[in-house]
Amino acid sequence: MSEPSIPTELIDRLRTARRVAVLTGAGISAESGVPTFREAQTGLWARYNPEELATPDAFRRDPKLVWEWYAWRQKRVRQAEPNPGHQALVEMEQRIAEFTLITQNVDGLHRRAGSHSILELHGNLFRAKCFNEDRPVESWPDSDEVPPRCPRCGGLLRPDVVWFGEMLPAGALRAAEHAALTAEVFFSIGTSALVYPAADLPFAALAAGVTVVEINPQPTPLSPHVTFCLNGAAGSVLPALVAQVWEAA
Repeated sequence: MSEPSIPTELIDRLRTARRVAVLTGAGISAESGVPTFREAQTGLWARYNPEELATPDAFRRDPKLVWEWYAWRQKRVRQAEPNPGHQALVEMEQRIAEFTLITQNVDGLHRRAGSHSILELHGNLFRAKCFNEDRPVESWPDSDEVPPRCPRCGGLLRPDVVWFGEMLPAGALRAAEHAALTAEVFFSIGTSALVYPAADLPFAALAAGVTVVEINPQPTPLSPHVTFCLNGAAGSVLPALVAQVWEAA
């Protein structure tokens, strides 16, 4: 298979860029074998609608069911490994003075790959927080109770992810918006460009005069508007991009 072709103008812009922001969606994780949110229901969970499990009301009705569903999702994600697309973003971060990785994914694969400057807009599957106090909880006593309880207030713990009907973490969203508006180059990678407010970020970047690059196997509503559209999987396009921008410099 031939190496993806990267436009010379994009190579030149990246070589001189000091500020780069990247938005990633489910597509980059799917290349590691992580099923997308709506594809994840198999086996015993096939009869459940994920959109009916990932809500505060579902947790109030049956916290044990929701906690066990997320435990099952954690097990599936642990079987996946970061792919060459994740690794290429690690190298890009090392090459760029001000690099911000904004992700809609909750699987933690970017961190496992070695990325550091990460904004997790939708939370993290492997963290927990108190349902009552909305505070992160890093550890709790061993117990047979499911879900476990908050060591501070005794309330139930829940996954630290954004559920349907909930707002994104305000601090992370503000930081993502700032990164998009102040970047010299903004990447949208493996995202459908349909999930808001994250889908607004590349359009805000475009309005601010930022060079916007989309990497996706299929066209999205963003595709007609971007500066550069690189059709293909992140795991093949990103390593080629990094190689052509820096290894050949």
